[in-house]
Amino acid sequence: MRTHAQAVVIGGGVIGCSILYHLTKLGWQDVVLLERDELTSGSTWHAAANIHGLHDSTNISRIQYYTMNLYNDLEAETGQSCGVFQPGSLYLAQTEAREHQLRLQAAKAKLYGMNFHEVSRDEAERLHPLVDFDGIRCIMWELDGGNVDPSGVTNAYAAGARQNGAEIVRFCPVTGTEQQLDGTWIVRTAKGDIRTEWVVNAAGLWGREVAALAGVTLPLQPTEHQYFVTETIAEIDALDRRLPSVADRDGEYYLRQEGKGLLVGAYEKDVRFWAEDGTPQGFGHELFADDLERIEDNMMRAIARVPAVGEAGIKRVINGPMIWSPDSNVLFGPVPELSRYFCCNGIIPGFSQSGGMGLLAADWIVTGETRYDMFAWDVARFGDWADAAFTKARVGDQYANRFKIHFPGEERAAGRPVRTRPVYEAQRAAGAVFGLNYGWEHPLWYGDAPGQEETEGFTRQNWWGPVGAECRMLRQRAGIIDISNFAKYRCAGPGAEAWLNAVFANRMPRAVGRSCLTPLIGKRGGIAGDFTVTRTGPEEFWVIGSGMAERYHQRFFMAVPLPEGTTFESRTEMTCGFNVAGPASREMLQRVTTASLATADFPFMASRWIELGGVRVLALRVSFTGDLGWELHCDAADQARLWEVLVDAGKAVGAGPVGSRALMSLRIEKGYGSWSREYSPEYWPQEVGLDRLCKMEKAFLNSEAVAETLAKPARERLVLLALDAAETDASNADATGGEPIFRDGQGIGRVTSGAYGYSVGMSLALGFVKNAEPGDAVEVMVLGQPHKAVILEEPPFDPQGGRLRA
Repeated sequence: MRTHAQAVVIGGGVIGCSILYHLTKLGWQDVVLLERDELTSGSTWHAAANIHGLHDSTNISRIQYYTMNLYNDLEAETGQSCGVFQPGSLYLAQTEAREHQLRLQAAKAKLYGMNFHEVSRDEAERLHPLVDFDGIRCIMWELDGGNVDPSGVTNAYAAGARQNGAEIVRFCPVTGTEQQLDGTWIVRTAKGDIRTEWVVNAAGLWGREVAALAGVTLPLQPTEHQYFVTETIAEIDALDRRLPSVADRDGEYYLRQEGKGLLVGAYEKDVRFWAEDGTPQGFGHELFADDLERIEDNMMRAIARVPAVGEAGIKRVINGPMIWSPDSNVLFGPVPELSRYFCCNGIIPGFSQSGGMGLLAADWIVTGETRYDMFAWDVARFGDWADAAFTKARVGDQYANRFKIHFPGEERAAGRPVRTRPVYEAQRAAGAVFGLNYGWEHPLWYGDAPGQEETEGFTRQNWWGPVGAECRMLRQRAGIIDISNFAKYRCAGPGAEAWLNAVFANRMPRAVGRSCLTPLIGKRGGIAGDFTVTRTGPEEFWVIGSGMAERYHQRFFMAVPLPEGTTFESRTEMTCGFNVAGPASREMLQRVTTASLATADFPFMASRWIELGGVRVLALRVSFTGDLGWELHCDAADQARLWEVLVDAGKAVGAGPVGSRALMSLRIEKGYGSWSREYSPEYWPQEVGLDRLCKMEKAFLNSEAVAETLAKPARERLVLLALDAAETDASNADATGGEPIFRDGQGIGRVTSGAYGYSVGMSLALGFVKNAEPGDAVEVMVLGQPHKAVILEEPPFDPQGGRLRA
């Protein structure tokens, strides 16, 4: 066994072997995989191993299609069979919402050239004569869908990695991972130690235990999961072809051919957790006792749809463990608090994602960044607040609702609340309906009474009217928006200005009381973040950014060493805040402060420490609404008092609380981008209008990379679109994000954010397009159906910024 390696991958399941293989494909030959038992031990060997391409997330669809197309190439490269069957997949919609979902996915497939389209009932019956299609509203066909052999795929990755120079050591459990002072790691095993630059935790069911060796706690929880295989079915035996799989997600089961019978799996409501206190070290190829009664309801729905299932005997039952994250997405990427410790844990659709997951992991390890924005997978999306109780509650909800549609803006209640601010109860009494943002409860909108719940769907829901009232109140008078979930940092010391200039692309403000907007640049020259930086003293700055990205951004801040005597600390937990915005915001705030808020004394992008009703706040003359307004940041202990002061002052001008759904609408009226939607490492500064904020005369983090991207023409541009009012009203739906944009039948882009602009009376969408100009007529695929739209020359609200600077 080698004693030195560029990377050590821990775990010999399909994901670990894929990462090893893809590292070698990028040129790393000095890599080792350690497996505690035999390859495929744990969850891999008993997986149903279905493969499919389409996903609600465009980037996840991309890596799933990469994976599906990789298996045949992998067979040819290695000579190891992957057991690939691709007879296609039929997707069934029993409900209107599922039809909307499938039609939207079909529109995305057309945009990206993927094989997914609608078929008639006659065609579906020809493809799968055993299915009863009564009651089905819509049928989609995925030509490349199917399944693979779990052992074959895993061993093919392993063979390919070995051919490229990697070493695989079986029956070699890892007993320790210790980081050294130079940043390298020592991986300890009974067969000897390995010093390595990177540790990759792909330990599957033992991901928690391996992470704990490095002092890391991962929010993971295993469950039992069952599927069964029937005896031979005569109709299948008589066919000279393989039947397509059936995705009847409204029925909450999956079904495909296995041998001459059918395989049926279910995600039942009666969830069975396993190994809550740790996965047994001796577990390997064991299964749990059969318990088909638990999935009886799902089985009966499968039998109703495919009667042959009920007529055949059961050949075998598989009841094995799976390990889940709180949102059922993988925990992926380097642990922000450590250097060169990579996680790839909690994978559910492993055989649909294994290739893409290995590719992106190798991307990140070798080049420093993935080619696609995968924040939806990033381990940094969870913090310490995602404790065992939260994880168990969320995993139970994810399992029981595995096939439930994830609607735009959906907020699930399981495991909440986790973190609340002092004003939480007062907001709830005011009718707030809450969402979750990096563990924090924050108001989405305000109903007319406490305890109101929002409905879910692709169309306009019960919050649409109240949110409109909030938007109009703020635009006509003023509104109070809780912005406590913004990430806040304080940088202080003699090297503060120099350090911030070395991190961010823009020049830091030189005068006390002034602010600037600045991008943070990624390894490939894209937008890794957008921040407001305010100089609050000669050697002190406040930095404000995206709250949900706080742990993600740690990686960038840690990449630039702090000068001696300079500190950089998060103030998010100890600081709360509100944005007061609207034409009457100055009048409202002036009632409770002696500080002058006149434009001459407090201009746009200025800041002051002032008192409001006896509460000391850092006031910033900025507003994400695009209107006249101030951000007001105070100590958490003062938040409840500040809320009372603002609500009382608001009554005099007809102002009141406003939620984040209204803020979304207001910022889109102004054409403002938002991190993780319009701003991401995939997009270059000149594509989103932030190139003017990149000061190339100075050196900053990844400035060489952005110099290369800025030297190139924009591949596409961020634009604001107005959708045809008659069509959006007829469909009762607005764009929400992800909808393809077509012109003359050709795909030219996609929506990143959408909302109804209540104060301008327009259905609006932000999105990226190529080869299109303002004034061009296009079609936006809302609900998967074409809606006429036009690219706007300027934002419909206050295009010259007169209100913002008043």
